[in-house]
Amino acid sequence: RSNIIQTVGGRKCSHAGHAPQAPATVSSHSIVRMPLAPCRHEEQQQRPVLTRMGRRSDKIAGRKGKSDMAKTKTYGKYGKLIQMAARAGADPISNLKLADLMILAKELGVPKEIVDRNIKKAGDKASADFQDVQYEAYGPGGTGFIIECFTDNVNRSAGDVKAAITKSGCKNAEPGSVMFTFQRAGQILVTNTTEDAVFEAAMEAGADDVVGVHPEEEGQPSTSYKVFTSVEEFINAKKKLISLGFKVDQEATGLVYKPNAAVEVDDEAFAKCEALLDKLLAVDDVDGVYSNCDGLEI
Repeated sequence: RSNIIQTVGGRKCSHAGHAPQAPATVSSHSIVRMPLAPCRHEEQQQRPVLTRMGRRSDKIAGRKGKSDMAKTKTYGKYGKLIQMAARAGADPISNLKLADLMILAKELGVPKEIVDRNIKKAGDKASADFQDVQYEAYGPGGTGFIIECFTDNVNRSAGDVKAAITKSGCKNAEPGSVMFTFQRAGQILVTNTTEDAVFEAAMEAGADDVVGVHPEEEGQPSTSYKVFTSVEEFINAKKKLISLGFKVDQEATGLVYKPNAAVEVDDEAFAKCEALLDKLLAVDDVDGVYSNCDGLEI
């Protein structure tokens, strides 16, 4: 079984004057639950730079805005995937790849009109092929960003992505210069559960890591957790968690770029990372953004 070190989402704590703790020792067949220390933004609620996010209504509105944008991205991505698959045949009975995509699109709540429209587009010989491309960026404070696009115009997407990066005061990175600090992994978001329940189930499902999603209410325990797996074990682990009765958020589940280590930044740099994320997500061709900025909600 894989070793799993459980951590909790949100920015790591930096306690001035506290002696650093020695890392926990993990045996070859053990699981270590890391103690949950109070997060820095919980300790410093009175700091002006953080009070802008202090109101519950502002937090909920911000999360809803990101959730709506993520949903739009999901609809667009699956529309393009369905269009590409349908070029091999518009009948899902004979086109199994299309059938699988249509089932997944339905699970994700993609509107039927989007599915039908893109199947129809597949018959247009003038439509361009879509390509998977990735771009990389250096963020403030030593952070890195990976941007995924599924585009029918690489020149357009490259120009739009690079413009968003430079306008945010960040730097475009050469291919591979940021990518090596991430690894491809499966991510399964389980909701409405407890730490003990998901921890034991994740071990049984062959997961590598469990990360708690920071709750909406400060001081409350997490009820949602990201379960990370290897690419090879992703499908089986997802099926296993569902069979065990866990509720899986399909929109936030899939293959991702997981940072090898999170990078802590100060509040000014964190705000710049948030601004870069917002600008990148506003680019039509961008389907996913990944960062190693500690606590950045994506």
